[in-house]
Amino acid sequence: MAKINREQAQEAIRSFLSALGYEGDLVAEAPERVTAAFADELLVGRDQDVATLIQQGSEPALNSEVVLLTDIEVMTVCPHHLMVARGVADVAYIPGDLVLGLGTLCRVIEAETRRLTLQEAIAPNVVDALMNHAGAQGAYLRLQLDHGCLQARGPRQAHAQALTWAARGKLSDNAELAVVLQQISQRGRVK
Repeated sequence: MAKINREQAQEAIRSFLSALGYEGDLVAEAPERVTAAFADELLVGRDQDVATLIQQGSEPALNSEVVLLTDIEVMTVCPHHLMVARGVADVAYIPGDLVLGLGTLCRVIEAETRRLTLQEAIAPNVVDALMNHAGAQGAYLRLQLDHGCLQARGPRQAHAQALTWAARGKLSDNAELAVVLQQISQRGRVK
């Protein structure tokens, strides 16, 4: 992926603000702040290799029982409006070759969400990574996000949430998946 050109990004933001009629002290530091926010925080997943994260944060599996981690806070940036979407992810997998550390599961999800991406692509990317790079027997990811672009513009739906999910392997089987979904629903949500 191309290296970030901070000076070019700052100049583009400065020009963008000027084109919208904003100049002067109010927005003087915005180009540097916006560049840093996107380059150092919002889009840090763009350069992370998910396969490497999985290999570094896993060990040989001792059993093949379902691992379920719920209420993982996530944030992504919509490529259509460059606005933030935030919410939670629930991930489950059945170890095959490797068992991942719980922090590694979070890092894999963050690597997929902290980049310009559509919500619809995140769940398939994560479960495919678990299947392909960790040798999981089954994988499931559910993503529930509040989209800034849906809340602040257009239809202005402050309470609308987008829900997407993907399942692979044994967790795409209705009986196996039903057990995972029951556990998620019994957990409730962190407020």
